[in-house]
Amino acid sequence: MAEETENENNLVPANDRIIPINIEDQMKSAYIDYSMSVIVSRALPDARDGLKPVHRRVLYGMLDLGVTSSKPYKKSARIVGDVLGKYHPHGDTSVYDAMVRMAQFWSLRYPMVDGQGNYGSIDGDPPAAMRYTEARLRKIAEEMLSDINKDTVDFQLNFDDSLQEPTVLPTRIPNLLVNGASGIAVGMATNMAPHNLTEVLNGTVAYIDNRDIEISELMQHIKAPDFPTGGLIYGYTGVKDAFETGRGRIVMRAVAEIEATKTGKEIIVVTEIPYQVNKSDMIKRTVDLINEKKLEGISEIRDESTKDIRIIYEVKRDANANVVLNNLFKYTSLQTSFSVNNIALVKGRPVLMNLKDMIHEFVEHRHDVVVRRTKFELAEAEKRAHILEGYLIALDHLDEVIKLIRASDTPEDARVGLMEKFGLSDLQARAILDMTLRRLTGLERDKIKEEYAELMKTIEYLKQVLADEGLRMTIIKDEIIEIRDKYGDERRSAIVHSAEDMRMEDFIDDEEIVITISHNSYVKRTPLSEYRRQSRGGRGSKGSSTREEDFTEHIITASAHNYLLLFTEAGRCFWLRAFEIPEGSRTSKGRALQNIINVPKDEKIKAFIKVKNLKDQDYLENNFIIMCTKKGTIKKTSLEAYSRPRANGINAININEGDQLIEANLTNGNSEIVMALRSGRAIRFNESTVRPMGRTATGVRGVRLAHDNDEVVGMISVDNSEESTILVVSEKGYGKRTDVEDYRVTNRGGKGVKTLNVTEKTGELVAIKDVNDQDDLMIINKSGIVIRIGVDTLRVMGRATQGVKLIRLNENDEIASITKVAREEELEEGEELGEGFVADQDGVATPDNEDNAVSDENDEESE
Repeated sequence: MAEETENENNLVPANDRIIPINIEDQMKSAYIDYSMSVIVSRALPDARDGLKPVHRRVLYGMLDLGVTSSKPYKKSARIVGDVLGKYHPHGDTSVYDAMVRMAQFWSLRYPMVDGQGNYGSIDGDPPAAMRYTEARLRKIAEEMLSDINKDTVDFQLNFDDSLQEPTVLPTRIPNLLVNGASGIAVGMATNMAPHNLTEVLNGTVAYIDNRDIEISELMQHIKAPDFPTGGLIYGYTGVKDAFETGRGRIVMRAVAEIEATKTGKEIIVVTEIPYQVNKSDMIKRTVDLINEKKLEGISEIRDESTKDIRIIYEVKRDANANVVLNNLFKYTSLQTSFSVNNIALVKGRPVLMNLKDMIHEFVEHRHDVVVRRTKFELAEAEKRAHILEGYLIALDHLDEVIKLIRASDTPEDARVGLMEKFGLSDLQARAILDMTLRRLTGLERDKIKEEYAELMKTIEYLKQVLADEGLRMTIIKDEIIEIRDKYGDERRSAIVHSAEDMRMEDFIDDEEIVITISHNSYVKRTPLSEYRRQSRGGRGSKGSSTREEDFTEHIITASAHNYLLLFTEAGRCFWLRAFEIPEGSRTSKGRALQNIINVPKDEKIKAFIKVKNLKDQDYLENNFIIMCTKKGTIKKTSLEAYSRPRANGINAININEGDQLIEANLTNGNSEIVMALRSGRAIRFNESTVRPMGRTATGVRGVRLAHDNDEVVGMISVDNSEESTILVVSEKGYGKRTDVEDYRVTNRGGKGVKTLNVTEKTGELVAIKDVNDQDDLMIINKSGIVIRIGVDTLRVMGRATQGVKLIRLNENDEIASITKVAREEELEEGEELGEGFVADQDGVATPDNEDNAVSDENDEESE
């Protein structure tokens, strides 16, 4: 027994070598250590340079290896091996994947690595193995490593204490904002959006100029994130939240256009997709949804992408393309969101940061780098100056120095002798002994003196920099502006209005614009200044390029902040802010209205109303919308009924079968209404005779048609009958101004009075407008020609005359539309006019004979 016990004691360690530990406590301690390691050393970026350790080590390793932008590419395997062996003791995949992502133009807004070979694709294809690809640094990455050898940042020992690696890079670029970051740590994650370099640096300069700047003021420079793949940022609320709090949800949409093919089929063309969306997976998922009958109206999907993205969705003939597009946004990755969570390491601790915090950390880092760089340069300059002082002493006592050196037995004796005789330091004495004989020539002596004088100036400047924070901030600002001018570019992601946004107009200049809507519902806005004024009778200027049988039908002058109420021929009302309309040149065709608002493809916009705003209750209650139809029905409704915009529009008036809406006017309740018929008659009555009705009412009779084929061509509302005159225009280009008072007031629903003597020469009536001498006219014919003339060039005539020719038309051409615009500029004397017209000294065009003005005294009137 004793022997057994002895053997057991030999096998079991002594009690003092066993440390009993509670497994729960051990798990807690170990997990906390692991968590902190992941948070600090792996998953979260540093707030100063915006890099995680692996990215920092890749960039520094490439610099260390000498693969800069001006050197040849090196194999990726060589770079990865170097980074692994020296700085990053983890798997080679983690290093290669990090390097590959820094080279992908669809992953980083400003790529840091210049890759050669297969680096994957936006479809999610993997990159080639590292033995096949090559890489080197981009110039912008070198700006992140700039001055790293000037003691600008702290270094730490690597994993085996054999080398030093930087704890942060002395970046000149606010990489945290510019390229963003994403990472999942333990108990926290980060997801930071990329931004435009020009905007970020402008915001940084604004912050340096005013440290108390508000985030709202910074947002005037940094508008929103700017994603590598472009796309649209749909709505601004999430952007505002992200900038102000560090957290927000940004909705991203693909750039999609609805186009018509030659066969008449509609297609949806996608040219940009949201950030971080796998194109191939998105298309595959869409096909699955179509097969599952969750998406309808699509007959075919084609990926025609090459270097640029182009995805085609063919729409079935019986489907509404706009509805199909909205469903694509709803069910597929054509619309997705980016959840911003700005967590980064500040002094080694994870912190949630808003826009100003991130800029502050970058500026503080740059300030620290500039101070340390200046101290390093000052020390180097003083060290060099010290040696040059020794040179100058030696040159001033050259013969004695040479004698002393020749008399010395050893270099050590010479060094000691120089130090004792001339009061030199050890450094100076060694430098003199190392000096070559050529430095003793007169030219070299002058160079040493010049170098010393320059060094003293440099030292004085560097001391000023260290003593003056304002000067340091100026240096930082100048360097930032230099980077901006060198690498800055335009935004890729556009910001578009959504229903959530109330103040989108804050970002839009409130300029005067011309909005044109074509017969085929293409719309654009153009600055008013693009249209020059011409003489009556001229040939006109090209207004917009025609598209097949298309021509301009409506021209609206508005302010960019105005609302437009658009009325379709079927009596539906849609809302549109003027600034939401895409800008185009005077000759561009514009953009399909169906891409902007949800107008059914079988309905045309027939009337529009320009409204100042939809928030002022007093304005809404004291203004009315008067509508008239082709068959002579008129209806009056309070503007308040149309003050709540809906994406799919509302019913504005009930239209009877065979009828259609042709005009809508905004009135104050006391106007006089004039309606004109194609047969050349017009009726004038007081607005008060039409009582206000609800939105869905049909209305009452406004005018009686002359015959079955007759129809209403237009309606005007006159507020001041003394100032306004009525202009009527016929389809063959004849027009005439008449005083409102020439049209006597009759009862609503009558036949009216003759307003134009309709003949084969004039053609039937096509338009009626109220005008005065301060207006200009824009006349558009169906071939797309636009002419702008002053109303003051047309004299006021009798009600039943034939009028004068306003525009010379080619054979088979007709006038399509007339609108009045604000007076812009006077016609210059001597400007070429149309045939049959002369310009007087005031620049007014008049006919050289009065044969055009023909009177018809047989004036038939009817109640």
